[in-house]
Amino acid sequence: MRRLLAVLVCSVVLAAAAPLRAQPRPVDIPRLADDRGRTLTLRGWNVEDKTHRGEQALSAITERHFRDMRVQGFDFARLLVFWDDLEPVRGRYSETYLRKIERVLDWADKHRIQVLIDAHQDVFGPAFGHRGVPEWATRTDGLPFTPHPDDWFAEYFEPAVQRAFTHLYEDPDLRRAQARMWRVLAGRFEDHPAVLGYDLINEPMGELREGEDLPTAARRIERDQLTAMYNRLADAVRSVDDDNWLFVEPTPIVGEGVPTGLGRIEDPRVVYAPHFYNAAMEAGADYDPDAGWIESYEAAVTAYPREYGVPVVVGEWGPLNNSLPNMGRFYREALASLARYGSGWAGYVWCYGGGYCAVDADGRFRTNKEQTAAPYARAVAGTVREESWDPVRGVYRLGYEARGSYATELSLPSGGAAWRVTVSGGVRVGERVYAWPGARVRITVNRG
Repeated sequence: MRRLLAVLVCSVVLAAAAPLRAQPRPVDIPRLADDRGRTLTLRGWNVEDKTHRGEQALSAITERHFRDMRVQGFDFARLLVFWDDLEPVRGRYSETYLRKIERVLDWADKHRIQVLIDAHQDVFGPAFGHRGVPEWATRTDGLPFTPHPDDWFAEYFEPAVQRAFTHLYEDPDLRRAQARMWRVLAGRFEDHPAVLGYDLINEPMGELREGEDLPTAARRIERDQLTAMYNRLADAVRSVDDDNWLFVEPTPIVGEGVPTGLGRIEDPRVVYAPHFYNAAMEAGADYDPDAGWIESYEAAVTAYPREYGVPVVVGEWGPLNNSLPNMGRFYREALASLARYGSGWAGYVWCYGGGYCAVDADGRFRTNKEQTAAPYARAVAGTVREESWDPVRGVYRLGYEARGSYATELSLPSGGAAWRVTVSGGVRVGERVYAWPGARVRITVNRG
């Protein structure tokens, strides 16, 4: 989010009560689980190609992305796909694009990376110079649009963009088109071994009414339009895919500590998937440890999963300028917060260069981003009793009560560090731990 969002939201958030202190992991927020009943933790990165289209679509994503992520211990990727590439002409779905998606999924599966397919949009789509909803599905009623090249997020507040969202949510033919698009995607990839689920739309926005402040508008849009849309799209996906998870996002305003107005999604396999960005940091500011932003975000973002009993996976996070003086502390505190309430996260973004990229051209972590690579249990065959990571001492601890006959799977970064693993109450075989049902298992992983 950029400067305009900071201006629009800041006064409302600062006027609220003092931020709540983050609590120990909430017991009333369920954890993500696999079909064996194992508790899952997802850690990984977004992978994207926003530049290339048509025959060159997704060409910036290579097998190297998944190989390098796996070497660093990551097991999860959020793959950005674009409706405008899938259906450039109404009713014509690109087989070429579907094959390109499948190739990326095959690479992910080869390197044991689970994938969330994300129907991505930025500023609605190509009608406004971005990616997402096709031009043929963009209706503006002739309202104006002025580009903001130095603050692209401000374009969400242009009248034409806001009206386009209203038509997407309300026009019956566009509702049907969006549902058909998801039936095509889910029908094609429901059985692919890499696919974990579907993110139904990235960072949805909407139209502000006269006199509304941004938090009020966001809660109304979430309550009245996004809830209905997600239920429609859930029905569409379930017509072809019974098993994979459905990830639903609030508006990006939740990043400023504003609880969502999203209602219940009538499906048993729903994941709440907010993004974790701060407007001031996105505009170039350093992390302010005294501002209480992480605590405010955590308090706001845990309200929905508590109310509706769904797991949380944060779909995007990470600052643009990761080398400012307080950013090391930001990564430590952000990662600790995410571990308290979430079943996982995808950082933004795994690419080789500058800006938001996780690593440089040689594949080395950029400053402070190495903190994202740490030991964790990607699947626990039992009930987790305790889990902690001490980044200073380099010690990971997991305690659980074993259940069933399946293995607990550890994920250990091998990029430049060796790990010593000790197990009591079970037997370790490589990165797997086996134990009798009911056994109390303790695992300790030490760096060096």
